[in-house]
Amino acid sequence: MKNLFSLERVTTVVIIIGALTFHQFAGYYGHEILAEIAILAIFAMSLDLLVGYTGMISLGHAAFLGIGSYATGILTVHMGWSVAPSLVISILVAGLVAALVGLFVVRLGGIFFIMITLAISQMFHAYFLKNREYGGDDGMPGIPRIDLESFGLNSFDPADFALFTLFVAVIIYLLLDLVTNSPFGRYLIGIHQNENRMRSLGVPINRYKLAIFIVAGTIAGLAGSLQAQHMGFVSPDAMYWTVSGIVLIMVIIGGTGSLVGAIIGAATVQLMTHKISSLTEHWMIYMGIFFIGVVLFASDGLYGTFARQWCRFREQRTRPETQRMDGDA
Repeated sequence: MKNLFSLERVTTVVIIIGALTFHQFAGYYGHEILAEIAILAIFAMSLDLLVGYTGMISLGHAAFLGIGSYATGILTVHMGWSVAPSLVISILVAGLVAALVGLFVVRLGGIFFIMITLAISQMFHAYFLKNREYGGDDGMPGIPRIDLESFGLNSFDPADFALFTLFVAVIIYLLLDLVTNSPFGRYLIGIHQNENRMRSLGVPINRYKLAIFIVAGTIAGLAGSLQAQHMGFVSPDAMYWTVSGIVLIMVIIGGTGSLVGAIIGAATVQLMTHKISSLTEHWMIYMGIFFIGVVLFASDGLYGTFARQWCRFREQRTRPETQRMDGDA
């Protein structure tokens, strides 16, 4: 029961309630932003599986986002498929590509892993940039949205589509929460903390890394498909290295090694981007200052720092009065 009401899960429930409340009172623009945040939260959670839980820093995660987007666009626009099966196939394609890429990259570590994932992502970007059949640098417009009539929703209504993306984000959180709190998830944390020790204990390190790399790529592909449907458009820019960098910043700002931290990071960056960019054309400077401030003064991220302070507060409250007096003395 204690685990059920952990700080992270309670925080997540508060965020969900806040998002649903915002959804009830928001207008068109607010619903568009809410959908963006939900999709980016899915993307950020997928990257945090690598960065925060396993210690695999990737600068090529946008490749799987773009693959999910392009797979949906190709299947719906070029092949005439309906969106629902296209969504499923897009997720599977992203997972398959992640498996193939992972076979080569999970054996690497440190800067080598970072650079090879960056290079692979740029290769996919260059391919779709030069491929005129799929729009080249002009991108691919006309991507439809999934039919939600069976759920009593209109996918072309921003409010209904935002509700759908929020629902998907919650489902993904629940699934990943099960994964990260399972024995499998504890092995990942062990690999992150001391890979050599886990290897000496006979743990198949590369097998676990490959498995989580596939899961992360698959979830990123889902985010890509939803993004393509939301925007009705996909371009090679979705795979560019800066997209991988931005989502990495989201994870760091929220706090690595925490799914709710990834959600908070995605929401914070997206909300600040919209607000500051509406005030000044130099918004990236202010975002950079904010990021530096988080790194310097909240090195565990926004949620990580809050969780640490909360635990310290709880310890002080629950510590016997005599111990507090001895400590003060």
